[in-house]
Amino acid sequence: MKEQKPLWTTGIALLLVVAAFFTINQWNQKQEKALADQKQELKNKNEKLSKEIERLQSTNDYLKEQPSAAEEKNGYHTWPEIEKKADRLVKESDGNFKKSWAMYLVKEAERYKINPFLVYELLKVETGGTFDPELVGPETKYGHAYGMSQFMKNTAPWIADMAGLPYEEELLFDPYYSMQLSLVYLDFLQNKYDNWDEALTAYHRGMGGLNEYKEENGHAESWYAKEIQEKAESHTTVVLAN
Repeated sequence: MKEQKPLWTTGIALLLVVAAFFTINQWNQKQEKALADQKQELKNKNEKLSKEIERLQSTNDYLKEQPSAAEEKNGYHTWPEIEKKADRLVKESDGNFKKSWAMYLVKEAERYKINPFLVYELLKVETGGTFDPELVGPETKYGHAYGMSQFMKNTAPWIADMAGLPYEEELLFDPYYSMQLSLVYLDFLQNKYDNWDEALTAYHRGMGGLNEYKEENGHAESWYAKEIQEKAESHTTVVLAN
């Protein structure tokens, strides 16, 4: 028995060494995982911050290019021309797009040098042809979209700020406020990309979504951008013909 005791002691010592090894190894693995998670979290935060900096830079560049109050055109048109375009929108919508909305849209679109028919067709697609100012879009991973222009609550505030407008969630259901935000956002996107395919696809998918679409397809000519531009052009042709 005395000869077996050292072997038993040695066995216990070996087990303790092995146990300590595995304990230290597991601790090291946990530490490595924790460090990897922290690294990934920092990477995600950095990417998010980079996107936010890019957006703020784009916003700043856009605002710098806007004319001062003294330089800005007053947007005056002869009423017959405004009314002719507005009547086209009301008629094409079967009366769903109110005359007062149409008059407002035509006049405001001219201030931004945007074809009002393009904005009208965007509103038509966004609302499924209903032009419902109280529309709440389906739930997505980013939340719901609201109003006639279907803005989300993570996008509308900074566009309102860029436009010099107050922001309250209830205002998203105001048709005039909603149209104004869409005009400002479209003007911003057109200035940023200098291309309606990209501007409209970015409106529909977001600026990040535009980049993903271009990577997948090699271009920005989405069905959304194509349909809106083609139909807007057909309206313009009819009005010019009359």
